[in-house]
Amino acid sequence: MPKLRIPSFENILGGRGDNHKSKSTPDLIVVGLGNPGPKYAQTRHNVGFWCIDALAEKYSVKLDRKHNTTMIGECQIGTHRVILAKPRTYVNRSGDSVNYLLNRYKSRRDNILILYDDINLPIAKLRLRNGGSAGGHNGVKSIIETLGSQDFPRLRIGVGKPREGVDQVEYVIGNLPRSEHKLIAITIDNISDIVESILFEGLDVAMSRFN
Repeated sequence: MPKLRIPSFENILGGRGDNHKSKSTPDLIVVGLGNPGPKYAQTRHNVGFWCIDALAEKYSVKLDRKHNTTMIGECQIGTHRVILAKPRTYVNRSGDSVNYLLNRYKSRRDNILILYDDINLPIAKLRLRNGGSAGGHNGVKSIIETLGSQDFPRLRIGVGKPREGVDQVEYVIGNLPRSEHKLIAITIDNISDIVESILFEGLDVAMSRFN
């Protein structure tokens, strides 16, 4: 399977693209969490955005600005219709974007996959789950509060814990050193395999394969 290439350390970009006229229910909505704008582009909190950018590159998806909460792209993976999305809100308002996407595409919360950074996992470690608490992540907390449930699939990407004495907020909105960036870039190469496993084999099989 071709390798994903995450956007370069110097130039992590979002995209614009085609209008999406169809609002029928997709097979999967993949949402990467992050903060908009160049100030945050290189930060740990934007790992979810990097994943979406890499998936968009692989599947030749262009993200547009169809709604003020969300950038959206659409593709076919085999016979499956997949939506890729990046919230245009800040991380702590991610629920607004997810709620919009579920309503727009008349989808259920078990048809979404949330991608986000996790300080409770070692650098570049992946953990795929079908639910659970926010674990201190404000974006996931926002989604849980908006949906009224913590039962939705999510893929956590480890960014490691801050050193003792380092503020947690400053850590997640801090830039990664090149060595950590390279490790996470290698991990993001596996994201398409996970997405395809969920589509073709189901979430339970994907969890057993990739955790």
